[in-house]
Amino acid sequence: MTSTFRVRQALALRQCVTLALLLLAILLFSAAQALAHNVTAGDAGYIQEIWGIKIIPFIYLGAKHMVTGYDHILFLLGVVFFLYKMKDVAIYVSLFAIGHSVTMLLGVWYGWGINAYVIDAIIGLSVVYKALDNLGAYQKWFGFQPNTKAATLIFGLFHGTGLATKILEYQIAEDGLLANLLAFNVGVEVGQILALAVILIVMGYWRRSPNFMRQATTANLIMMVLGVWLTAQQIAGYFASA
Repeated sequence: MTSTFRVRQALALRQCVTLALLLLAILLFSAAQALAHNVTAGDAGYIQEIWGIKIIPFIYLGAKHMVTGYDHILFLLGVVFFLYKMKDVAIYVSLFAIGHSVTMLLGVWYGWGINAYVIDAIIGLSVVYKALDNLGAYQKWFGFQPNTKAATLIFGLFHGTGLATKILEYQIAEDGLLANLLAFNVGVEVGQILALAVILIVMGYWRRSPNFMRQATTANLIMMVLGVWLTAQQIAGYFASA
């Protein structure tokens, strides 16, 4: 019995390490191309050239941004990690969506500009924050639990600001701006639903494992490390560009 348990433990650890290496490889490849909220060269060129209302293309661009935005996916994973009821998932994801939508729309509309490295560093910290929250670190360290709903909303505001900052660099035409921004935001929410569906399906199977809680600790530690890495990368980029 003890031997079987140890074999399972070794396999679980190996799976976690493999997952961590895969995530790091994806992040390193993505980082070599652009910032977390960057827009591909082709999409940037399209944004700069179009004029007028383009609903479908902007929905596509919004959905593409969400499903390829690893910082969003990591934070979203952290948010729903220990949420077992769909009602709770809906509440937290809605709070994140509201925060994300408000600052993205207002940021572009009113031209709020924040250094992309700074805002992306904060977004990296949001991943760290949520991983530590899932690990129960705040209760252990400080003896209290921060308001998780408020934190989700606040970090949603930062995530939206990061996207707005990047979009502003490409100077979307004013003709049809509001409609295009709303369409983009719809696309972001569509992408979020798709990403969330995949996460919930995987989590549903994973939670059936008797080793879930032990593996969950390892997974959140990996998530925390990735968040620190994302933050450090942006800080280094900030000083390199100064």
